[in-house]
Amino acid sequence: MPLLSKRVFSTRAPGALAALCLVVASSFLNAAQADETLRIGYQKSSTLIMLLKTQGTLDKALKAQHIDVTWHEFPSGLPLLEALNVGNVDISADVADTVPIFAQAAQAKLTYFAQEAASPAAQAIVVRKDSPIQSLADLKGKKIAVTKAAGTHYLLIAALAKAGLKFSDIQPAYLTPADGRAAFENDKVDAWVTWEPFLTSAQRQLPTRVLADGTGLANYKRYYLTGTPYATAHPEVLKLVFAQLQQAGTWVKAHPQDAAKVLGPLWGNLDEPTVEAANAHRTYKVEAVQADQLGEQQKIADAFLAAGLLPKAVDAKDVEIWKP
Repeated sequence: MPLLSKRVFSTRAPGALAALCLVVASSFLNAAQADETLRIGYQKSSTLIMLLKTQGTLDKALKAQHIDVTWHEFPSGLPLLEALNVGNVDISADVADTVPIFAQAAQAKLTYFAQEAASPAAQAIVVRKDSPIQSLADLKGKKIAVTKAAGTHYLLIAALAKAGLKFSDIQPAYLTPADGRAAFENDKVDAWVTWEPFLTSAQRQLPTRVLADGTGLANYKRYYLTGTPYATAHPEVLKLVFAQLQQAGTWVKAHPQDAAKVLGPLWGNLDEPTVEAANAHRTYKVEAVQADQLGEQQKIADAFLAAGLLPKAVDAKDVEIWKP
């Protein structure tokens, strides 16, 4: 070993020493410039994230910070947050207000980092136009399609309570939006509870009637979440994503026709007027989450617990909140 060291670092081998220094320096430089990867989970109804994805805006902004993006689609919010909790994605696009409550009950280590302002008319209970169901009270004993743990799940509970009914008074059919639409269209269920853009699409393509939307029943906020370890380690990434979401939300409301042209193909080739009508029911106003504004989250948790649908009581304020 001493002979090897003497040969390598001998003044009679300056070229070898220079080469070694160059290799070491290059290794450190490459490590410093090596791209990180941000894994984003989303749903088809994740409007703002889908816009950023399609237009490449977020990818470009993150690439400037040496961060790559991978995109992962989920059928609904609950499996999305399950993936977030186990570390399969880093950031969750917007999920309905109910979903974080179920995540809390499962003791997931999640952090709120943004919310969209309330959009109660963006979800509704629909029946067929010729249905004998005329009021919420008429839902007693009926089979109703609803997505488990979605915002519509809480809307259904709240609507039944308004009519003096319990969740156990109906027959829930837990289905994804696509399967719910098929069941509704083929008379397999008596009613369907859904959200945008599935709601407006059904209204325009099928003979339907709205029994009740969320007005006065469920505010329907949508939340963006991340894993708590990721929030701690990457606040600069959350800051960038938050700013991009705000810009996208402002753009959608200011340019509804342009937004419809982009989103239509992404939403199963929906026509532009349908997309515009669906988006009119959403505020798309991206805001910071405030702990003192989580009152409805507590109402949601209590309602699910009372209905026997939540395994344990949840303190809605017992969460981590990232501040922009």
